Amino acid sequence: MPTSFKNIGPVSQEWLRAVGIHSYEDLAAVGSVAAYLRVKAHGFNASLNLLYALEAALRQIHWTTLPAADKQKLRQQAQTSSASF
Repeated sequence: MPTSFKNIGPVSQEWLRAVGIHSYEDLAAVGSVAAYLRVKAHGFNASLNLLYALEAALRQIHWTTLPAADKQKLRQQAQTSSASF
């Protein structure tokens, strides 16, 4: 991930690389929820803030501006998807 990629710090970049996500295009192809679940499944201690940061990065906005309704939807998708991941 480029260092100018919004919301993604160095530790998160390492986690993403470890699960095969190396670029914006990789993240866009996988999606924020699947990327977050991959990181969690790999054993990294990722919080929901990573999920929000990934989605906001895809939208090219700061993660704190992600609407609460969108955060709730992301949490629900992650919870539903984690059962089958």
